[in-house]
Amino acid sequence: MTSPAIETYELTRRYGENTAVSQLNLTVPQGEIFGFLGHNGAGKTTTVSLLTTLLLPTSGSASIFDFDIVKDNRAVRQLIGYVPENVRLYNDLTVAENLRFLAELSEVKYVDDRITQILDLLGHPEWRDRRVGDFSKGMRQRVGIAQALLHQPEVLFLDEPASGLDPEGQRDIGRLITQLNRDFGITIFMNTHQLAEAARLCTSIGIMNHGRLVVADTLENVMARFPDTPSLEEIYLHVERQEASPDGRSPAALAEAIRH
Repeated sequence: MTSPAIETYELTRRYGENTAVSQLNLTVPQGEIFGFLGHNGAGKTTTVSLLTTLLLPTSGSASIFDFDIVKDNRAVRQLIGYVPENVRLYNDLTVAENLRFLAELSEVKYVDDRITQILDLLGHPEWRDRRVGDFSKGMRQRVGIAQALLHQPEVLFLDEPASGLDPEGQRDIGRLITQLNRDFGITIFMNTHQLAEAARLCTSIGIMNHGRLVVADTLENVMARFPDTPSLEEIYLHVERQEASPDGRSPAALAEAIRH
């Protein structure tokens, strides 16, 4: 039996009295493009921080291809790539210099060949010697994805990959995500609040509400469960209305209290 790419059991993270992620039970099979949806403060970014070993859970557990995120964190880091919403690069360095620096830290072999491969994959070999400080946000986002791919990860975590991009940039990032999944078999875990993007790209989705997972299934099954709700946007809004905050606070108030 094939191991799931991502599996969590009662995964929980608290900040003092506030619970950012509550008893999360989630399985993401290999080869999925999984869209993780929810309002600001729902717990999406905290979940990704846990799964990428940047945060320790308060309780519960999670694994990436059966490697525990706490006990086997070094093995987990070899298996994953992570692109934050705001990619951090060295502005005074070229694209190749930025990629080489991270590749050497990650002990990537044949660094120059790998940089060439990645830039060809992005469709921008001409960027190699360009200074990153001159790049737009969309271009920086692509370089961030290039960094995350250097060590050939099996799971790629993307935090709001199309946030702040113009329509052309959103389209290009979407094409790249589809290509990475289709041609290289990379499992994609994507935080997003852009429902049109999720409907277009994702094979399965989860919806978080105030730290709790309230929906998780294939996109096809989710749409079938709400036959009278024709779009993912309307399904999302329906779920949000049905799921009241445990302590009666509005999403906006809870977002202020919980780090998302």
